[in-house]
Amino acid sequence: MDEQIEKWLHDIKSAIEEIEDYFTVNEKTFQSFRNNTILKRAIERDLEIIGEAVNRILNKEPAIQISNARKIVGARNHIIHSYDNVSEENIWAIVINHLPLLKTDVEGLLNNL
Repeated sequence: MDEQIEKWLHDIKSAIEEIEDYFTVNEKTFQSFRNNTILKRAIERDLEIIGEAVNRILNKEPAIQISNARKIVGARNHIIHSYDNVSEENIWAIVINHLPLLKTDVEGLLNNL
């Protein structure tokens, strides 16, 4: 696998782990997330990094299998370009429902190097 792709996969994994680590200090509930602006912004930034890394991977090697890759890039674009219309519920759904699958995909790709 290309060294750049490997680096971007590590960036994705690192950003997911950062999000997970935020909840060692903060309660992992929607209400806790919703009431903590710093936490929301930190998660949004990590999602931007994840989306950009996925986009770069797809541009370099479109055959790489990452679940919901286009939706991940779309979420990144929405967070960046429609910052004033970002739904807290959507961000929370990504954290709870989609990041675990993405982490599994990325770890699988890294293990197959």
